[in-house]
Amino acid sequence: MKIYNTLTKKVEEFIPNDKKQVKMYTCGPTVYNYAHIGNLRTYVFEDILEKTLNYIGYDVKRCMNITDVGHMTSDADTGEDKMLKGAQRENKTVYEIAQFYTDAFFSDLKDLNIKKPDIISKASDNIDEYIKIVEQLLKKGYAYLANNNVYFDVSKVSNYYDLSGKNKEDLLVAVREDVEEDEFKRNPADFGLWFTVSKFSNQVMKWDSPWGIGYPGWHIECSGIALKYLGDKLDIHCGGVDNIFPHHTNEIAQSESFIGHTWCKYWMHGEHLNDKTGKMSKSKGDFLTLSLLKEKGYDPLVYRMFCLQSHYRNQLVFSYEAMDITTNAYNKLINKIKSIKDNNCGKLDQDKINNYKSDFIKALENDLNTSSALTVLYNVLKDNEISNKTKLFLVGDFDKVLSLDLLNDSCDVLDLELKEYIETMINLRNEAKKNKDYNRADEIRNELLNKKIVLKDTKDGTIYEIK
Repeated sequence: MKIYNTLTKKVEEFIPNDKKQVKMYTCGPTVYNYAHIGNLRTYVFEDILEKTLNYIGYDVKRCMNITDVGHMTSDADTGEDKMLKGAQRENKTVYEIAQFYTDAFFSDLKDLNIKKPDIISKASDNIDEYIKIVEQLLKKGYAYLANNNVYFDVSKVSNYYDLSGKNKEDLLVAVREDVEEDEFKRNPADFGLWFTVSKFSNQVMKWDSPWGIGYPGWHIECSGIALKYLGDKLDIHCGGVDNIFPHHTNEIAQSESFIGHTWCKYWMHGEHLNDKTGKMSKSKGDFLTLSLLKEKGYDPLVYRMFCLQSHYRNQLVFSYEAMDITTNAYNKLINKIKSIKDNNCGKLDQDKINNYKSDFIKALENDLNTSSALTVLYNVLKDNEISNKTKLFLVGDFDKVLSLDLLNDSCDVLDLELKEYIETMINLRNEAKKNKDYNRADEIRNELLNKKIVLKDTKDGTIYEIK
């Protein structure tokens, strides 16, 4: 398999540290607002990467953070914590904001058939890990204390600009609008590892530390979580191109200074999704969410297919016209497969299966060329020399990676027996609650929970979600 490595700026053969398992870290959301569909494009790309690695025989251990504290509104450690800003916007606590938008994010992933990572960890759950790293960086001389805040000294790292390709002149004050002078920093590009009330007195989420009551910087969170759960040798680190600098640049600097050797071999980044006005961004105010697309009648899997039609390293321009075209293509694809299912006959042709699987793998192994992978799928469907049974086998096999629900007549229709069972259990639970038999009500809830069916009591009645 060959992938583009942002660190070396070239396509390279992928050789993991351990042939048995690929350790993969992907930056998660800052849960202060809904993810916009540009954010979600990155998660689609990462999902395809993980499923491709699984498809070609690798075991993948993937970890992702949930940033619920410490992410400033500026690259220069200035402005408000994004979580605090979100809480103020909606007149809620930061904890309520974090939980609400975390749930919304995972709902989006489910709608897009994106597999949840094996390990998901909230930034606020790993404070001791960050403190341990910061203490070691101070001891080694890579960090310094100023005005009761701890900063990383980028001048101590010779390869600081390798990932981004930038140089320190790019970061001079007044050259970039988002870099403001901080009188306590030794260098303009130095970044915060730990902030105390000396810098942000209105911070709500804060913890005790050797340097005073405060909270971690954004960048230290991903390093701490990745090192904790995946160890000190990482195979692949992913994110959007806007993570390259400063976030991933700073992750490399602090992680390698802490462990004393190269940390991650391959860095992969998904390009921006643009609209007609340019890059999609929450800072614009109104931004496109998956929920909005659904309200307008678009199937989330149509958006997934829209993403797969373009290479993850190419900028992609969103428009409703493009979504209409993709909707038409997706519906034709599903209808074509349905007509084949209705006439499922013939024998499996193993030679044809092997040949098409080889073509499919070649496309994906060529730096995740999903457009070519879709072409292989279409070639299968229009091949008049193979049986429908062979076609359906290949469609199902390819969909392990594409995840477009190609063999489902409807993405949203539950198995009728399962639906009837859940509704029966909800009625029994409601009856138990009515009779004040709360132990029985709890038993029913737990029974469903063991089957990964989560009940939620609302003012309009009990609803359920299948995890």
